[in-house]
Amino acid sequence: MAYDAVVLLSFGGPEGPDDVLPFLQNVTRGRGVPPERLAEVAEHYQHFGGVSPINQQCRDLLAAIRADFAAHDLDLPVYWGNRNWHPMLADTVAQMRDDGVRRALAFVTSAYGGYSSCRQYQEDVTAARAAVGADAPLIEKLRQFWDHPGFVEPHVDAVREALSRLDPARRDSTRLVFTAHSVPISAADSAGPHGGRYTAQLAETARLVHAAAAPDLPYDLVWQSRSGPPHVPWLEPDVNDHLATLAEQGVTGVVVSPIGFVSDHLEVVWDLDTEALDAAKQLGLDFVRAATPGVDPRYVTMVRELVRERIDPDGAQLRRRLGELSMWDTCPTVCCVPPRRPS
Repeated sequence: MAYDAVVLLSFGGPEGPDDVLPFLQNVTRGRGVPPERLAEVAEHYQHFGGVSPINQQCRDLLAAIRADFAAHDLDLPVYWGNRNWHPMLADTVAQMRDDGVRRALAFVTSAYGGYSSCRQYQEDVTAARAAVGADAPLIEKLRQFWDHPGFVEPHVDAVREALSRLDPARRDSTRLVFTAHSVPISAADSAGPHGGRYTAQLAETARLVHAAAAPDLPYDLVWQSRSGPPHVPWLEPDVNDHLATLAEQGVTGVVVSPIGFVSDHLEVVWDLDTEALDAAKQLGLDFVRAATPGVDPRYVTMVRELVRERIDPDGAQLRRRLGELSMWDTCPTVCCVPPRRPS
């Protein structure tokens, strides 16, 4: 099947103080998030001048992908559109149409299955195409990449580097803590055609990174960045609560690896580098946060490899992976139904 473009599809983020509340309203529309919670999160952005790092990170990734495609004779233009802030996906799809694009592949900056991490992006594509009209290009999402070496290996090296900054004499009381975005339990239960896909993929990534980076150390997978109404149950434990538990158990140092994320955007630099770091200091824990892939060349190469998988007649033979969970090129239609909204 012929494709004539690739679109980088991401979450989006504000790029100035006046953008923050409209952006957050886009993110939380229909989710019943209390106004006071929006104000609290808005204040996090204001600590960084009202600018999220994510858009610049997408610009950097976009430039790296384009350079990699050119260096490897992959003659496909690469566009960029966001779910929640400019450049909005519908505007990007309109530009693609005007440029003559008819069928494109979408690389989404989320490695995992689940409603908000996968299915909702497909809904975004459907809505953007509808807004553009009948001549909008077809857009197909590339597969999830939770166990691709180009995603796992940068996390492995980041954990190793972070561990090198802790006292080796206290390694026996050091722990690895992998984090990912918490979601409502109802959403976790409905992820994938048989449920539990999001948590299973994250558990697999954590296992792979741990086995390669520090198999002698114990590790945990915990959650961060909860944003929903208090009465709705979400995945737990929260990373800050978990740090307190570890301190009670005699742990002296932690490496926190945000395997749920592909770059150091606000939910990393605030929720971990600020809040979790402060919690660790109060508990007397040594704390080092491992890096995310960002524009690591292996991660950039992975994007090209995912595209080649889909456009090459022998694409199945090009697949690289490390884990054991089943995978597919196109998500089944029964996957990741939207979570029931709180009443």
